[in-house]
Amino acid sequence: MSKAVERLLVFFIDILMLVLAWYIYYLIRVESGLFSYYVRPEFFGPMLIITGYWLIVFWLFGLYQPWYAKSRIDEVFTILKAVTFGVLVLFFAIFIDDISTNSPANSRLLILVYWILMMFFTVAGRVAVRTLQRKLLEKGIGLRNTLIVGFDEKGKEIFDLLVKYPALGYKVVGFVRTDKRKGGEYKGIKVLGSVEQINDIIRDHEVKEIIFALDSSEHEKLLDVIGRCDEDVGFKIVPDLYDAISGQARTNQIYGFPLIEIMPELMKPWEKVIKRLIDILVSLIVLLVGLPVWILIAVLIKIDSKGPVIYKQERVGKDGKIFTLYKFRSMIENAEAITGSIWTVRKTIKNDPRVTRVGRILRKFHLDEIPQFFNVLKGDMSLVGPRPERPMFVREFLKEIPLYKRRLKVKPGITGWAQVKNIKHDESIEDIKKKLQYDLFYIENMSLRMDLKIIAYTILHVLSGKGQT
Repeated sequence: MSKAVERLLVFFIDILMLVLAWYIYYLIRVESGLFSYYVRPEFFGPMLIITGYWLIVFWLFGLYQPWYAKSRIDEVFTILKAVTFGVLVLFFAIFIDDISTNSPANSRLLILVYWILMMFFTVAGRVAVRTLQRKLLEKGIGLRNTLIVGFDEKGKEIFDLLVKYPALGYKVVGFVRTDKRKGGEYKGIKVLGSVEQINDIIRDHEVKEIIFALDSSEHEKLLDVIGRCDEDVGFKIVPDLYDAISGQARTNQIYGFPLIEIMPELMKPWEKVIKRLIDILVSLIVLLVGLPVWILIAVLIKIDSKGPVIYKQERVGKDGKIFTLYKFRSMIENAEAITGSIWTVRKTIKNDPRVTRVGRILRKFHLDEIPQFFNVLKGDMSLVGPRPERPMFVREFLKEIPLYKRRLKVKPGITGWAQVKNIKHDESIEDIKKKLQYDLFYIENMSLRMDLKIIAYTILHVLSGKGQT
């Protein structure tokens, strides 16, 4: 079952269950005669509104993200949280309305009945869909084409487990070797090639998942394969026993078969919405409240040196999209033309003669970055994320560090984990690799809590005046 078909089926069943829950609630509330009302409530209008409301709530709680070999119990708990949250919102809305209209209090008590109905019908619908989906998987319908990277005893053991438990949803189409040897076959499944051929294999066999069967000593091979993959596939790995028992691995277990999803999208839709709202709100506050200061800075830049107030430069954003980044100009006009666009240009040169007098002050307190809040408003950037790089440097980094492309999976930010944890400026490719580790850590652990933590660290850093000079 494709992701699109799955979503449509779940969406349709949810609508059906929501309508059923509303219908039963209406019978109890209106037709039963157990509860009084001043004006007979309508059925269809409120039903359409409440159905749309619940679909939004379910989306915000991630209930329309692809389900794939996950525990039905986990999904039930997510529904419990979503329904409870949604009912509480309705309760307070009804409470406020009752106070303003002097309605009887029993209307608020009915919310408990509605909560029970919602839980019963939505859980029943989801369990029915997932049970059907699992039955289809067990019959081999809807399996996802899967590669196993590694052709040794561990790889063969994983293959046997995937065949034994088809409900996991994996159909192994072949193995990929990580050693120098060629060819091979295990129980009719062939070795399709080497790591160097990974993208061709993925395209030729329509692979959707890659499972790594590597030892703990082969971390470099793992990073190499991930870095080479240009295609949109999921990465899974069986954790080392130590990782699993020490709590260092976030696993998903079915039939006692543990899997770690590498670089999953951890932010729920509601967190993404709030992250974007925070981006917009903070950007508007900074730009509007500080407007007199920004105008003064613009005037000082014009008085101090020739050239435009705003410096524009192409940067690489999410998914490799090129956008124009804005900064207050802190260098003399055409500064790059003096030295050429080389590696040293991106380094912070101490007492750089190209930096203007006003520019030194701006850099010290990071005030030159203020126009980037326009980039945040436009949606090219976020407040928090990996710092955007120039296209020419991204091309070079991709050659030197294949894993660098994973950094482009999220919006770049004005500040990031690498900036608050690793203040050292880039002076070599090793510095870039070090910052990449921090950026990937952020991507794998994205959350509103982490964003707020980074923003707090950034404010302290700016107030300390430890910026560039």
